[in-house]
Amino acid sequence: MTEPELDLIAIGRSSVDLYGQQIGGRLEDMASFSKAVGGCPTNIAIGAARLGLKTAVITRVGDEQMGRFILEQLGREGVDTSGVIVDPKRLTSLVVLGVRDEHTFPLIFYRTDCADAALDESEISEDFIASARAVVVTGTHFAIAGAAKAQRKAIALAKKHGRRVVFDVDYRPNLWGLAGHGAGEVRYIRSETVTSHLKTILPDCDLIVGTEEELHAAGGSEDTLTAIRAIRALSGATIVCKRGPMGCVVFPGAIPESLEMGIKGPGFPVEVYNVLGAGDAFMAGFLRGYLRDEPIATCCAWANACGAFAVSRLLCSPESPTFAELDYFLKHGSPNRALREDAALNHIHWATTRRPQPQTLMALAIDHRAQIEAIADEAGVPHGRIAAFKQLAVAAAARVARDMADSGDLAGFGMLIDGRHGREALFRAADHGFWVARPLEVPGSRPLALETDAEGSLGAALNEWPVDHVAKCLCFYHPDDDEALKATQEATLRRVALACRQVGRELLVEIIASKHGPLGDDAMAQVMRRLYDCGIKPDWWKLESQPSAAAWAAIDAAIAENDPLCRGVVLLGLDAPLAELEDAFRLARGAASVKGFAVGRSIFGAAARDWFAGRIDDEAAIAAMAARFGRLVQSWQQSGQQA
Repeated sequence: MTEPELDLIAIGRSSVDLYGQQIGGRLEDMASFSKAVGGCPTNIAIGAARLGLKTAVITRVGDEQMGRFILEQLGREGVDTSGVIVDPKRLTSLVVLGVRDEHTFPLIFYRTDCADAALDESEISEDFIASARAVVVTGTHFAIAGAAKAQRKAIALAKKHGRRVVFDVDYRPNLWGLAGHGAGEVRYIRSETVTSHLKTILPDCDLIVGTEEELHAAGGSEDTLTAIRAIRALSGATIVCKRGPMGCVVFPGAIPESLEMGIKGPGFPVEVYNVLGAGDAFMAGFLRGYLRDEPIATCCAWANACGAFAVSRLLCSPESPTFAELDYFLKHGSPNRALREDAALNHIHWATTRRPQPQTLMALAIDHRAQIEAIADEAGVPHGRIAAFKQLAVAAAARVARDMADSGDLAGFGMLIDGRHGREALFRAADHGFWVARPLEVPGSRPLALETDAEGSLGAALNEWPVDHVAKCLCFYHPDDDEALKATQEATLRRVALACRQVGRELLVEIIASKHGPLGDDAMAQVMRRLYDCGIKPDWWKLESQPSAAAWAAIDAAIAENDPLCRGVVLLGLDAPLAELEDAFRLARGAASVKGFAVGRSIFGAAARDWFAGRIDDEAAIAAMAARFGRLVQSWQQSGQQA
């Protein structure tokens, strides 16, 4: 028998979940929503992938934006999508959810003739099923005739090839037609019809997982132990009974006289914030152990911990922990019953689930406002012309990227662009798939001030940005600054860092120290350590050229000691001559944390002065900026080969 390439294939529901963000309100009154991938089997595949398993899903999505969102997110999570069928006739399923209190979680399923419900047995490939160590089938898809046939075919093929069959009972009464559309949160309604359906599945299963109510539905009794014994009479599977805050109890063999005599793992008492999706995270944790042949008690511990993470957070699949996060929690615990308030866990979760980014970054910075306004003023032209120049800069960066990118892949190229003069430039940068960062600071402010403070809420402003735009904040900060100034600047940076995490935007902190004191070998590392001590952990640092290899070594050490998950450092230019920047590149290349550069005036300064003065046209300005940006890109790449 060939060794399987995948650990598991999950089959069934795949939806887009829209979570109401007004906690404690009625679903009728929800005003804004967070979007996430949902559906029991899809959540399990994502959760298990985050824990290190190789997973896939078999489902259908619509040929529209919501379907593409699911496909793209599965790809980002490392889930194999070769079993996902794009349905040209049906829409992707939607679910609208809310949190009323710790016991009430209203939800509405929008599943009328949806894509995943049309899953057909012809779409179950024998080779694909044989490629996985296990298949996961889910209860709600047995309520649909065609989808039920598809799952039964998958079970038969799995048994044929000696693979394990995992059954998540996943009982949703209204998806069996037993409750109205507004009763999506109802978890149990007794039904002989449902029980008779589920009992035909049990004999072929190797692992059966459900809450007490779900096992009641499968076993045909509202006494949990009696229901489990009825399941055992039909199946030799390992039976896992989920018990909410009490964790779980597992029965691999004969059923004892009491539930308490089963195998257990440690429970994790946490604040209940939202129970929706907790069972899917639980299953992912259990499968990480089960498919790696860990002891059942270990499987229980991992499952209970994953469930605790999910129940303490708002969304479903986005809240599932990575293995790094799970491992940290099991070793260190948490001082917070509300795990979503644990800063250490939140940082690990954020840093290990954020969107993939290029390993090296070559960016043209055109986010300057005051400097370009001064150039326009010098030429006697209105500031309205600045927007057009910034679009020329995007064209220049795109020309370099196209000429120098390998196989047409523009990954690694980026731009820094502001929203004040660069709104259209931001749109054009998106056309090329550039990495984009946007400034928040008032230009030249010291102490640091934010442009958004004059406009309204920082969080609201960030929430309007595309999700992949990085927030950039420049702070003029020297280690010899007086304590009052440091405290003021640190408070603003903390506010920015918190807002970025709350709305899910990456943060780039730019530090310029040399304007206000000497830049010794330890100056920048001192600043970084001080900010780390304040709880500020940016995804990126943007730093000026350093005086020595020792200075870069100190920066490497500061990052390694405080945030080894940091994406790294990019170099800024400070309007230095290109030859000077090339020397700086060669020195910086010896530092492990340096990943690229983001340079502005050294590239666009001369072209801007000539263009605003009318001495050159658009094409000449593009060519001039492209030549200088291209030279720096080439220099950066060559310095990496020499390092």
